[in-house]
Amino acid sequence: MSNTSKEPNAMTQLFRTFFGKHWPVWVGGIVLGTLNVLLFAIRSPWGASGGFNNWGENLMSSTGLMGLENVTPVNMSLYGMLAILIIIGSFVGALFSKEFALRIPPKGELIKGLIGGALMAVGATVGIGCTIGSFFSGVPALSGGAIIFTIGLFLGVIIALRYLMWEMEAFPGWSTGKSYNFLSAGTKSGNWQIYTGWLVVIAVIALAWSYADANPTMAWFITIGGLMGLISQRSRFCIVKAFRDPFMTGESQGAVGVIAGLLIGLFGFTAIKVFGIGAGEVGMRAREMTWVFPHFWARAIVGGFIFGLGMTVAGGCAVGTLWRVGEGQVKLWMAAIGFLIVSPISSKFIAPAFESILPHQMKFKSFLPDYIGYGGAFILVLGLLLAWYSFVKWNERTGKFSAF
Repeated sequence: MSNTSKEPNAMTQLFRTFFGKHWPVWVGGIVLGTLNVLLFAIRSPWGASGGFNNWGENLMSSTGLMGLENVTPVNMSLYGMLAILIIIGSFVGALFSKEFALRIPPKGELIKGLIGGALMAVGATVGIGCTIGSFFSGVPALSGGAIIFTIGLFLGVIIALRYLMWEMEAFPGWSTGKSYNFLSAGTKSGNWQIYTGWLVVIAVIALAWSYADANPTMAWFITIGGLMGLISQRSRFCIVKAFRDPFMTGESQGAVGVIAGLLIGLFGFTAIKVFGIGAGEVGMRAREMTWVFPHFWARAIVGGFIFGLGMTVAGGCAVGTLWRVGEGQVKLWMAAIGFLIVSPISSKFIAPAFESILPHQMKFKSFLPDYIGYGGAFILVLGLLLAWYSFVKWNERTGKFSAF
């Protein structure tokens, strides 16, 4: 007797292809890089710290703290909504794969999440951007400051990694203890997660549709944000992993995924800037200078260093924090809370104080094509990415710079 009737239909097979197992990180990087180019073509590139800051400003405004006025409501902020939709998209990805669960780690890890999030907020406001805005989008935008910010990230990650290794040896009890896991699903149970995922998808479609006429740009950001969250969760895309793992375990998958996304962004962003795509309303020069921030060089190196410390301690970068929130990792909930609370405080007090002591030569916009042309800037960034790729693959093979 034939068993064909027991075989899953074509749509079930397709669903299992996407949600039966995790995707290679490089696949996630390529798709996220493509969506980032699409965001830039529509309005402006991907950023994450702006979303955290918008949430924090709304929180402070609603409680009457800090005297903030004219704060953009979250539902009218492109980046506030983009960050929310990344969480929701990750939630959907975790539900469809039956991976969602409330994972509560020991108290020490929760504290490190909060501290790491606070450090990321300071780093993002001082350095004018995070691992997404000042790195994943800033480097393809041909910003000289983004390259300096990247160096700061590397230094911060190395120092924080050394601290964590010392902590494990000297004070192992700080991050050990009882942990909890709630709402997890088994292989043959937990179908409620899949059904809930479909309900959330319907809600996201309805939300995007509600903006379609009055604010089509927001509708696109909602749709793309949801996709970015889902893709990040399925591919485990995280920039802290790209910077940390080569020096900790020697693994290169995270770095290769990020490099793939940066390559896609480099080609797309360069084309948009060279041909002035979308420059009609703002002008050619403004379009060229998109995502080139006044942080070269001191603000970038200091901000990147502090952010690198924070993301390593927290265990998640800006986007890594968002999608891990969506799949239920409570340590990263604490990181998000630390980020959104400290971000408006740092924006109002810490970053301006630091900026005030810097001369113009240490905090200006550095657009690489102004110095070496578009061709030279493109080749420079491409060469740096290829050098990074060669290093992580060599280190994976030799273990020369791996801690263990």
